[in-house]
Amino acid sequence: MPTLQIIIASTRPGRVGLPVAQWFIGRARDHEQFDIDVADLAEVNLPFLDEPGHPRLRQYTQQHTKDWSARVDAADAFVIVLPEYNYGMPATIKNAIDFLHYEWSYKPVGFVSYGGISAGTRSVAQLKQVFSALKLFPITEAVSIPFIRQFIDDAGALNANETMEQASDALLVELVRVERALRPLRETS
Repeated sequence: MPTLQIIIASTRPGRVGLPVAQWFIGRARDHEQFDIDVADLAEVNLPFLDEPGHPRLRQYTQQHTKDWSARVDAADAFVIVLPEYNYGMPATIKNAIDFLHYEWSYKPVGFVSYGGISAGTRSVAQLKQVFSALKLFPITEAVSIPFIRQFIDDAGALNANETMEQASDALLVELVRVERALRPLRETS
């Protein structure tokens, strides 16, 4: 089975991204089309980019980069769970992306975003630009959750509605299709 890496982008204490991710992880496991690898950037704990060479060289000097490289390289598809900070993506996800280059190539990526009125969609739009330079293929299907706080219960869990569940199913189905289509490109690169 292909591996889906779900990346939790926010590292803030008390972050809403954790319950959102936990909900989506459950949906992905129930879908049963991927092995799941959860990469919580709070646990991955990458420092601000500290490699002396360009990532295209793959001459990593830091063990945390080597570990991150192996983990991303092993993934066949990605879902980024992310908020929007000041009309943009969290610095943590951009930093995690910039550590690597070829490891991202020819893989599909989907998004589960959340926030206020914009539901994190401006963050997603910025990431799509970055990903195109790395030959990552953003899919159209997405889960976008506006006014996120209304969906978090007193226990801190996400209470998803039918729209979110349908969107997550569509996202997962499309990831399966696009991952299969891109597999030959990964095998020859």
